[in-house]
Amino acid sequence: MALEVFHKDETLQMRRKLIGQSCRLFFSHDPVKIMRARGQYLYDENGMQYLDCISNVQHVGHCHPSITQAAAAQMDLLYSNTRFLHDNIVLYANRLAATLPKKLCVFYFVNSGSEANDLALRLARQYTRHQDVIVLDYAYHGHLTSLIDISPYKFRKLEGQKEGVHVAPLPDTYHGIYREDHLDPGQAYADTVKSLIEEAHKKGRKISSFFAESLPSVGGQIIFPTGYCKRVAESVHEAGGVYVADEIQTGFGRVGSHFWAFQLQGEDFCPDIVTMGKPMGNGHPIACVATTEEIADAFTANGVEYFNTFGGNPVSCAIGLAVLDVIEKEDLRGNAVRVGGHLKQLLLQLQTKHPLVGDVRGVGLFIGMELVKDRVSRKPATEEAAHLVRRLKEERIVISTDGPWDSVIKFKPPMCFSIEDAERVSTCIDQILGGTHILVALESGAVFLVCRVDYEFWRKQELWVIPYDYNNLHSCCQLPRQSHGLHISSPDGTK
Repeated sequence: MALEVFHKDETLQMRRKLIGQSCRLFFSHDPVKIMRARGQYLYDENGMQYLDCISNVQHVGHCHPSITQAAAAQMDLLYSNTRFLHDNIVLYANRLAATLPKKLCVFYFVNSGSEANDLALRLARQYTRHQDVIVLDYAYHGHLTSLIDISPYKFRKLEGQKEGVHVAPLPDTYHGIYREDHLDPGQAYADTVKSLIEEAHKKGRKISSFFAESLPSVGGQIIFPTGYCKRVAESVHEAGGVYVADEIQTGFGRVGSHFWAFQLQGEDFCPDIVTMGKPMGNGHPIACVATTEEIADAFTANGVEYFNTFGGNPVSCAIGLAVLDVIEKEDLRGNAVRVGGHLKQLLLQLQTKHPLVGDVRGVGLFIGMELVKDRVSRKPATEEAAHLVRRLKEERIVISTDGPWDSVIKFKPPMCFSIEDAERVSTCIDQILGGTHILVALESGAVFLVCRVDYEFWRKQELWVIPYDYNNLHSCCQLPRQSHGLHISSPDGTK
């Protein structure tokens, strides 16, 4: 089959006709048509290369040959119903168990993060015999109806908050109610959860679970303050509930120093249920729930079989095993530490140069750079962040925003992202924030200094073309950006 069946415009026209418009594209004003990919690079229909800074699903790199070979080899042997006995599912569960605390030793395989979180909710409610759930503000846990109900990011745009859902403040020490100057923000934010539990109990309600991403992503690439998760877990356990750690965005070594992001909170903290998904299959649909024997036994005791047609099938598990092999063989956790640390330092340097950069936070290859209109009020710079994303696309760098105000530039690239990639993207951001200056020599021998000037953080964009003789700068002409192109003339009228 040819790489491109339709011209880009025809593909877009057909998509608008055939695909639901709520299924949105990146860069909807001018979508990129991607035809192939390798590693951390995407290629459009013209063979143009784009640097991918956001595809955390393609965890070990797009189209990794080891993953492709494992999938093809197993598919050629068996792609069966999961009720038949097969080695792959137990091999994979055993490998995952080795990365987790010992008490998380029972696994349920599913096909997506949404399925995993839905099952985690069922496990929690069956085990505790309670119904209510505590979630963090701005959280997103999946697209199923059960998960929309516990995702403030979604339900506030739909039917609103249901009675059995309790929303705790996001432990954001940059924008939140307790900030970086607080003596113990971890305790202060954990106390807000304890207060929610007390209020629920006064109303006769009981807590089944506390649901949280180990590093909130949609919330704005948030790093929990020290001690927060352990203290929350203590309060939730006292209330008869369980702690569910959503690792769908952050697991499998993305933070570098640990395999799971919840492990950043210390060895004395362990969730009762862990959900995982996106990076597990490097793009192949596979997800999982890990829990304790006690919770699994309670789920079994309800007498209702749990069956998932495709969850844990031999092909999915072969792919999952291959992903674990690549993470280990290519030292991708080490790469996350080295490259992520370097990228964070480069972004911190930009923060010292550009007032628009209010905060830089993250760990490993999970990093956020928040843009603000001023650093005193910390008012989110939403329009400026969107403009930066568009300008980076012009430089063939794919990136996007997150956070409550879409003001956080997020970095969650494939784990093979390199030092050179980090330097390329930071250099481009620096040039966009500060304006670009290049020397252009014409055949006539004349030399011009061409400057892209972004006034007032891109509310107005202009080009300045300055005749340059290496000794003196002469009169200059100011030229507006034209919608159909740039027509640049020197002061004497020479094109």
